[in-house]
Amino acid sequence: MISIERKDGFSLKISRILREATEHRLDLYLFVPGELGLNTQIMAEEEFYHSSIHVKRTYFSDQPYLPLVHSRLARRDKLSSEQYRLSLSLYAYQYAVGLEHSCHHLYNKKEEASPESIAEVIALAQDILRRLRRNIPTDPDLLKYYINIDNYLSWFTEQQLLSLVAHLPRNKDYKTTKSLLLDICAVEREYREEKQYNSTHTTEALSRISNKMRLLRRLIEYPVTLKEKTNELGGGEQRALKAVVTAVIMTSMSLAIYEVRQTLGGISLMVILTLGFLYIVRELFKDDLRNTLWRWLRKGRPKWRRQYFDVHSNQLVGRQLEWFDTRRPNKLSKEILAARQANVTQREEVVIHYGSHSRMLPTRFLSGYEQTRELLQLDLSLLARLMEKGSHHVYQLKDGQVSRQAVEKRYLMNLVTREIQGDNPPIIQRWKVVMSRSKIVEIEEIPQKK
Repeated sequence: MISIERKDGFSLKISRILREATEHRLDLYLFVPGELGLNTQIMAEEEFYHSSIHVKRTYFSDQPYLPLVHSRLARRDKLSSEQYRLSLSLYAYQYAVGLEHSCHHLYNKKEEASPESIAEVIALAQDILRRLRRNIPTDPDLLKYYINIDNYLSWFTEQQLLSLVAHLPRNKDYKTTKSLLLDICAVEREYREEKQYNSTHTTEALSRISNKMRLLRRLIEYPVTLKEKTNELGGGEQRALKAVVTAVIMTSMSLAIYEVRQTLGGISLMVILTLGFLYIVRELFKDDLRNTLWRWLRKGRPKWRRQYFDVHSNQLVGRQLEWFDTRRPNKLSKEILAARQANVTQREEVVIHYGSHSRMLPTRFLSGYEQTRELLQLDLSLLARLMEKGSHHVYQLKDGQVSRQAVEKRYLMNLVTREIQGDNPPIIQRWKVVMSRSKIVEIEEIPQKK
């Protein structure tokens, strides 16, 4: 299953777990309202791909305590410092992702944020941190990694719990829940002060402590994130096509010039004017012919190849082919149109399609891990530029009085995903994305009809 959430204004964070199957297919279809006037002249496909689609993969494990087992082995000198760092980083990364997801789920769906569900999240967080702190290494080379991770997870836990306090509904349980959350935050803050993880100079300024923690997060993610290399496909074909088109046009021009000379005789004004006209025709149609043939030749074929490498061993652990294009709804399959739940307005929409087909090699993964987590960030800021500024007014009758309210202009988009893992049947999901010129306002998953 795919999960989607908002991130920083115009970005959607799309995540999925690539399980034991070695082949995975993914298709994203973003239905853009026709009133935005989107087309390839306004926004080139390559521009949108390179500026708006960012893919990252990390190791993932269903055994959350495996890194702690590794840390015990490290204390017995059975793991190198690099292996210890990688293992502990994975543990910290999975904890951070899990806590972030749980907190977002609670304050985005406030009706589910009961004291019992919040207490469950707190208990899990405390249990995971307690297990981490039972295994403090004595080797200085290992201790520096442990301190960085323990420092970050303590601060991150406090930040996530404070965000819950800020977003929870003010109901009858709010005071009790708030008190419980703030008590845990105070414990973590005192823990960092006791360990002297951060200097007074750093903690006194929000910008300094925030920047330090962002750096620690990147240090945690680095050893568990697969290195990647992206190549554009079809370079040789494009050069060959250019040569063929040039040869055909030049041959045609030479024959035309020969016929002109034979018909009109020697050099004259009429010959010069006719040759000039032929050269104009050549310049007008040369690029159009080459571009048309190129689009026909590459239609339906992948445009990029991405290769993934293990950070520790530099071994190739997977490959991925990627597609990107814009389409009209009538060019889509019936299952995608059914998921979109077509209506009259859909006929004017433009569909942005991104597809990937990946093959992973789990036998080359870090020992103990057979899965990866893919995080795809979809930036819609290019589409926001096409939206109108300002707002419109809506009149409302309330208590016998007419009031005028300014309402920001918003646009509704639909995002349909299709995921296939191995030989399993496809999983199709749909989200409604409400967007204004200033930000993504709301995202909601729409259950599929069975």
